[in-house]
Amino acid sequence: DSQLAALAAAYKASGADVRVMAPMVATVEEAEWFAARVRAVGLPKVGIMIEIPAAALRSEHMLSVVDFASIGTNDLSQYTMAADRMQGGLADLLSPWQPALLQLVKAACDGGRATGKHIGVCGEAGGDPLLALVLTGLGVTSLSMAPSKVNVVRAALRLHDFATCLQMAAYAVDARTAKEARSAVTAIVHPTLI
Repeated sequence: DSQLAALAAAYKASGADVRVMAPMVATVEEAEWFAARVRAVGLPKVGIMIEIPAAALRSEHMLSVVDFASIGTNDLSQYTMAADRMQGGLADLLSPWQPALLQLVKAACDGGRATGKHIGVCGEAGGDPLLALVLTGLGVTSLSMAPSKVNVVRAALRLHDFATCLQMAAYAVDARTAKEARSAVTAIVHPTLI
């Protein structure tokens, strides 16, 4: 409550575009509770992180009570594949190209489309130019990345129309393995990105 009060005071003093997100939201009740607290202090935009498979699968219901969501691909991958990020031997399971993870991203984006709400992606996935094309095709509306990755991701997006991004997304989600998902996208990507 003290953090929300401080954010509200800063918002009122500056008029800045303040957006507040809650991490690790698992149920609609949690989203409702957080949204009520944020709105009670006068903050206009409340969102949630989609980091748990339950939130991705129920995103339409979650987004019906908040204004936006951001998919935390690192945590969503960890919880989807039951693989601790701190265990190097499990790194292959944590690939953002895992079809199960991409299917959950699609489910989250389906909820965004159904409610007219924006879905972003944060984590390393947004900075991969090939994966950015797939995420766009899945319905992600904003990508967060390190500043050093912006130009290459921007170039990748400029080289492909939305229909191609949709096709890439479908191929990646339908793949049997992470390696096959990436290979399917690489096969139709603009040659300058290979």
